Amino acid sequence: MTHQDAGKYSAKHPAGTKYDPAIETAIRERAENGKVTCAAAHGIADHFRVPPSEVGKTIDLMEYRIVRCQLGLFGYSPEKKVVTAAREAPAALHQRLQQSVVDGKVSCLTCWDIARDLGVNKMDVSSACELLKIKISPCQLGAF
Repeated sequence: MTHQDAGKYSAKHPAGTKYDPAIETAIRERAENGKVTCAAAHGIADHFRVPPSEVGKTIDLMEYRIVRCQLGLFGYSPEKKVVTAAREAPAALHQRLQQSVVDGKVSCLTCWDIARDLGVNKMDVSSACELLKIKISPCQLGAF
């Protein structure tokens, strides 16, 4: 959702969508000023053993904002996005990304898997995506 949509995150979900009150409590405990970091959201998902999308849905329904994307794509101030294109991508990373692209996109989860498998930082993967003009979508939390 764009900046103009701020405060309208729940509109992404059907009316009457429910969420787990325990997840809501965990989000409130970790949020600051109605914002929860991507890392905190993933920590909550791990703790409750639910998909990150479940936590993202709850954040949306609470009208909270997700910030500090671990791939550097959104939620930073004042730049919004902090990832920049790499000068070059190591061959193994380039190959894995090219193998993973579907319709010019690679998922956030795939980027995380590639980072883990190759032993590189998540931002290195998103930086390579910027270089190779590969769009990252969808977000595990449902932010995009």
